[in-house]
Amino acid sequence: MKDLPKPYLTGHFTPVTDEITAHELTVHGALPPELNGRYFRNGHNPKPGVTPTHWFRGEGMLHGVRLANGRAEWYRNRWVKTPFLDGVPFTGTELEVSAAATNIIFHGGRYLALQEANLPWEVTAELDTVGVYDFGGKLTSSMTAHPKEDPVTGELHFFSYSPFPPYLTYHVASREGEIIRSQVIDGSGPSLMHDFAITREHAVFINSPVVFDHAEHSGIPYLWHDDVPLRIGVMPRTGAPKVTWFEVEQGAILHVTNSYVDTQGRVVLEGPRFDRSSWETSWKWWIGAPGYGVTPNGGTTFHRWVLDPATGKAREESLDDLATEFPSINDAHTGAFNRYSYAIAFPGAGLDGYSTVKFDTVTGRRRLLNHGPGRMPGEAVFVPAEGGTNEDDGYLLTVVNDLKADASQLLVLDAGDLATVATVELPRRVPAGIHGHWIEDQK
Repeated sequence: MKDLPKPYLTGHFTPVTDEITAHELTVHGALPPELNGRYFRNGHNPKPGVTPTHWFRGEGMLHGVRLANGRAEWYRNRWVKTPFLDGVPFTGTELEVSAAATNIIFHGGRYLALQEANLPWEVTAELDTVGVYDFGGKLTSSMTAHPKEDPVTGELHFFSYSPFPPYLTYHVASREGEIIRSQVIDGSGPSLMHDFAITREHAVFINSPVVFDHAEHSGIPYLWHDDVPLRIGVMPRTGAPKVTWFEVEQGAILHVTNSYVDTQGRVVLEGPRFDRSSWETSWKWWIGAPGYGVTPNGGTTFHRWVLDPATGKAREESLDDLATEFPSINDAHTGAFNRYSYAIAFPGAGLDGYSTVKFDTVTGRRRLLNHGPGRMPGEAVFVPAEGGTNEDDGYLLTVVNDLKADASQLLVLDAGDLATVATVELPRRVPAGIHGHWIEDQK
């Protein structure tokens, strides 16, 4: 029987085959005048003729839109020019051989394309590749694709994980981009740790039942193990580096929404949760195994864990039953209480198509923006409105992929009610991607 095409190379995820630049893009509506900067997004985009063995193994391509003074000045897309793009295989020991395909951040005056098993790759403000970046020789291990910038101190908190000891190392870089702390974390194991969290007082680590296993041959050698619990580690950011590990109901966490300390001194962690079924269903899609579903999300749902360092006790609860992933918040609330979060809602649980969803954890209500047949939104990136006073005073930026029109748009949504403020017509269809950021012009 003929093999089915890999799902991450078809439909919304069909790669583009070249790099282009376009100027003076068409805008419908009015772009808010405070949007002066760049929307950058990363994602896997294998070169023509390349079929990776796993969605996460595709070469990285950056897409960018420059907004200024009410205009969409340009769009451009560029592969990150790493050795991996040139066909050098990733062995796990050469940290510069990276797909550089998961995220892009700006910190310490540098734009960094990230992939968690490797060193960062620096690019320019026009998305041209500069080269591998190791924080002046101070980073000798990989870097997570999900660092957290403390909005109060400006410090960048991140980690590296490994299938071999030391399994987990925690790093902090100053506002200027100099590594000022590196700490091996006790009690961790060979878990796939894609993301973590910070509160204003803690670092929060995740050890899931998805652990290193040579039996997995997709190129990402991790498998679910029923005998391994989900553990969440809480460590104070100052003082003795003592980690309290909480064992909770078995599940897995790929992305976190946020974490904070509540009024009772407990650490609250929120984010999409996998059970075993949703993990294995998702993994089938990610590797293109027989029986994969119609979307890359096998059914993660919004969840909360409440961890008490004083007593060592934990409780947890489901916050919503929609299948959602790629959570985001107003980053000014990173590490502090947030009422609102945003995510992609996937078909299922009563939804026929893709939506952008806004959660209100105070009322328990949700607001949905359905994007219509054949249209898939990306991660919603929050940008604060000038003069805003409420947490949701701002805008959401998301790229929508339209299969029927073979086109894409950058939507600017009101983060309060999800109404469309402006639409930027992009010069090509942009494949569904992974993560990105709004990077405001530096003053």
